[in-house]
Amino acid sequence: MNDTVEIKKGLAGVTVDRTAVSSVNAATNSLLYRGYPVQELAATSSFEEVVHLLWHGELPDAEELARFTAAERRRRALDPDLVRVIDGLSSGAHPMDVVRTAVSILGTDDPDAWDHAPDAVLDKALTLYAQLPTVVAHVQRRRRGLEPVAPRDDLGYAANFLWMSFGEEPDEVACRAFDVSMTLYAEHSFNASTFAARVVASTLSDYYSAIVAAIGALKGPLHGGANEAVMHTFAEIGSADRASAWLDEALAEKRKVMGFGHRVYKRGDSRVPTMKTALDTLVEHYDRPDLADLYDALEAEFVGRKGIYPNLDYPSGPAYHLIGFDTELFTPIFVASRIAGWTAHVQEQLASNALIRPLSAYDGVPERHVAGYVPDDAALAAATREVERAG
Repeated sequence: MNDTVEIKKGLAGVTVDRTAVSSVNAATNSLLYRGYPVQELAATSSFEEVVHLLWHGELPDAEELARFTAAERRRRALDPDLVRVIDGLSSGAHPMDVVRTAVSILGTDDPDAWDHAPDAVLDKALTLYAQLPTVVAHVQRRRRGLEPVAPRDDLGYAANFLWMSFGEEPDEVACRAFDVSMTLYAEHSFNASTFAARVVASTLSDYYSAIVAAIGALKGPLHGGANEAVMHTFAEIGSADRASAWLDEALAEKRKVMGFGHRVYKRGDSRVPTMKTALDTLVEHYDRPDLADLYDALEAEFVGRKGIYPNLDYPSGPAYHLIGFDTELFTPIFVASRIAGWTAHVQEQLASNALIRPLSAYDGVPERHVAGYVPDDAALAAATREVERAG
């Protein structure tokens, strides 16, 4: 091993490529989608408009939005064969495993899965964008022993998602908070799942394989699974008055407290204030001050002791809980949102592709040989010539 090689564990601080999809403006601590601060998009635009922005580079005008939403609504229903596969899976399977399997099945049913043309990739993406909410809602209802609720083409994206999940007209407060969360989760540059998608896309594998890889990365609790972990933490603590004692024990045991810290943000996740405002509306709407008190107590204790601030998963977890989703559905909801960003990055990777293949620094045992092995003279000579030719 060359001792002069500098290892960047986790690729921390390594710039591997350029992107026009999103960035973080350090001066304003703002996450930007195609140049727009995400908090402005969450305040003024629907999730549908944000998806159009990420895929096409610009916010849609009224006519473009009408065409885009109409195309998505036509694709919401699941093929009966896909439903049978989902229903044939173990009832105890984690919803992320079900979602990953559903995307694989959709890929096997696409005769043009290998088509990398920009329009073809967007066509596949539109199907996943339209059907992932239907899959997630189906999984939640199946877990609860309820019949699935068919999608409606007269409802917007967020409203239809909630309709299929709970079987009743969603109220405006829940719908608005949910739409905001989808916008905030839609994209975040070269995070683990996005990078996984780009690595697979760089091999010129099919679009579905890239998305399946991204889902696998997102399942991990250090990435997408953190919002689930936040609610497990809240359930373990129980009430605000126990937050301090719980944190004493967690820190003494060197447990990782999920929902805090972010590799990109040093002054706090720029998305948190917007999501916390949405959470506050839900707390008031559902009359749950106890949840808000617990949220505030744990945040104050952790920030006070560690100086590490919440990330987006911290307010989104309790928000999804108040809306009514099972905790295990939080990360699949993330998938339904992040399909927007993953697709934009797969498009970008394919448009200027280079196989992603980093190097490694070997630090194992030196070269050694199997006892009794006698090398083939011709093969050895050829290998020697190859080494000499390479210099």
